[in-house]
Amino acid sequence: MIEARNITKRFESGDSVLLALNDVSFKVESGEFVAITGRSGSGKSTLMYQLGLLDHPSSGEIYIDGEKVTEMETDELTKIRLNSLGYVFQDYALIPELTALENVLIPLLMQGLSQEAAKEKAVASLSRIGLADRTDHLPSQLSGGQQQRVSIARAVAHNPKIIFADEPTANLDSESSALVLKNFLELNKEGQTILMVTHEPEYAKMAHRVITLADGKILSDIRNR
Repeated sequence: MIEARNITKRFESGDSVLLALNDVSFKVESGEFVAITGRSGSGKSTLMYQLGLLDHPSSGEIYIDGEKVTEMETDELTKIRLNSLGYVFQDYALIPELTALENVLIPLLMQGLSQEAAKEKAVASLSRIGLADRTDHLPSQLSGGQQQRVSIARAVAHNPKIIFADEPTANLDSESSALVLKNFLELNKEGQTILMVTHEPEYAKMAHRVITLADGKILSDIRNR
């Protein structure tokens, strides 16, 4: 499904160079739920941005479904992000002036779906995660946990090949966090591939595998189940 080969990411500032990722290689198979963890500054979010095609590695190769995406042009990468990938961020990234339904609708309309088809998919996606009664609510009218679940509905509405979740429970209380993880587990049980960055060991243990980073390198890659 996705493969990283010798991924390196350098950040340069004047004469200093920060090596955020150092020769990272691993594969994720279709249907896996993989947690990426490590201390602050270990490179886990940087890695997520490379794999999610939101940034370019300084060197190395990334393959998605056998295609070498690190050699693709910007418009090709945009199509892959829009049609094949889903994203969940710790700050929810919802548009405050739009309702929950409208926030989920936007990427579907950008894919070229009709208003009717997009609305049908958006409503189904919100219902799937228990927010059928919140479709007309603005983000300000929702709890943090509900906002994060709207972002999950947006991420999965177009049936992406892979969901990338960057610290999805970082701003949530324990009850809301548990609901978000429950949603991920249910999606994964249905076959959804998920890569999740987390600093919470108890949440990482819910995944199939836990990849731990330290100083930009893979410290361990352990299978839970």
